[in-house]
Amino acid sequence: MRMKWLAVAGFLAAVVSGQAVAQTPAFDTKAKQIYLVDAETGTVLFSRDEDAPVPPASLAKLMAMEVVFEALDKGELTPETSFEVSEHAWRTGGAPSGTSTMFAAIKSRIRVADLIQGATVQLANDACIVLAEGMAGSEAAFAELMTKRARDLGLPVATFKNATGLPHPENKVTMRELVALTRHLYEAHPDYYRLYSQPEFEWNKILQRNKNPLIAANVGVDGLATGFAEGFGFSLAVSMQRGDRRVYLAMGGLESEKERIEESRRVLDWAMTAFEKRRIFADGETIGEASVYGGADSRVALVAGSPVDVLLPVKNPERLTARIVYKWPLNAPVAAGQQVGVVKLWNGDKLLREVPVKTARAVEPGTLTSRAIDALQELLFFWL
Repeated sequence: MRMKWLAVAGFLAAVVSGQAVAQTPAFDTKAKQIYLVDAETGTVLFSRDEDAPVPPASLAKLMAMEVVFEALDKGELTPETSFEVSEHAWRTGGAPSGTSTMFAAIKSRIRVADLIQGATVQLANDACIVLAEGMAGSEAAFAELMTKRARDLGLPVATFKNATGLPHPENKVTMRELVALTRHLYEAHPDYYRLYSQPEFEWNKILQRNKNPLIAANVGVDGLATGFAEGFGFSLAVSMQRGDRRVYLAMGGLESEKERIEESRRVLDWAMTAFEKRRIFADGETIGEASVYGGADSRVALVAGSPVDVLLPVKNPERLTARIVYKWPLNAPVAAGQQVGVVKLWNGDKLLREVPVKTARAVEPGTLTSRAIDALQELLFFWL
C-alpha cells in the first residue's frame, strides 16, 4: 500500500481568507529548545528543536510523580503509607547533599502524602528517592519503571536512570515529551496536579516555598517544575490558565534563572494575547476524497470526526496549508465513519495540528467487472 496525500491549500485559503498561521516571524525567544501548545485546539504556537534529547534535570521528577500518582489512583499505594528514609536517600538528596531537599531525617518514616508534597512543591530530591526505594526496592529499579511508563504514555525518547534528574549521562527527554507529560498530569491526575500550585507547605516545622517562581508571580501558572543542568542551562515545564484558555510550555537552554523567568513570562503572555481561534472545518464537513479499490463507488468523501479549530495570530496574516494523508487506495468494503488517515495543517514546514479523518459513508464491494477494472488501474499505476 502506498501513502497518498491530497493538498487542500486552496480550499483552506478560502476558508481562512488569508488569516495568519500560528507561528509568526515577528516573535522569537532566547530558549534553545521550546515547545508551546494550546490545550483546546492542540495548535503548536511555537517550536524549536522540540525533539532534541536534553538532560531533564529536576524535570525528571514529573515522570517520577506520574508513576506515584498512577499507583495511588490504582490503589497500589495510599497517602497514609509510610516509607523509611535510607542512608542513600539522606546523603544523595537530604540535608548533606546541598540540593533541593525536604530535610528528611535518616531512618525516620514519612507518609506518602508528605513525600509527594515535598516532591511537587519543593522538588525535594530526598522525597523522590524515598518514594522510589519504598515502591520499587531501589532507586534504579524505580527509574526503570519511569522509563517503561514513559513508553506506555507514548514518549519514545525519555529515559531515566534515577528518580531525581541528578546528573547521569543516560538521562534524557525532549521538550515535546515534557509537554505531553505535563498535559497528561493535568488531565489524568487532576487531584494531585493541584499540589504543583501550592505556594508553600510546612512539614516537620519547616516552612518551604514553591520552587517554581511563576507560582508566586500570580500570572495564571498553576504548575509544574523547573530544572538546571550543567552544559545545558535552565529549563522549565509549566501550564498556564487564563480565562478559558490553557497552554502548555516546555523550554530549555536558558542562561540564567533571571532569563528563565523573563522569557517564560514573555512567551506565555504572547501565547495568551497574540492569537484568536478560528474554525477550519465543521463537524462532518467534507475535507476531501479518497480512492476506493474494488468498491461499488471509486471514491468516498472524507470528513473530520469533530470540529477542527486552530489558533491564528491576530497580526502578520499568511496562509494555512493542509494535506490529507491516507493509505492508497482504500479496499472495499469501507464502513461509514471508518478512520482512514489524517489531515495535517501546516505553516510552511511547521506542523500545527494533525486531525483524524473518517469516511462519510459506507462503500460496498463492486461487481466483478468493476473490481477487474480497479485491479488493472492499480497495476498501471505501480508500473508507471
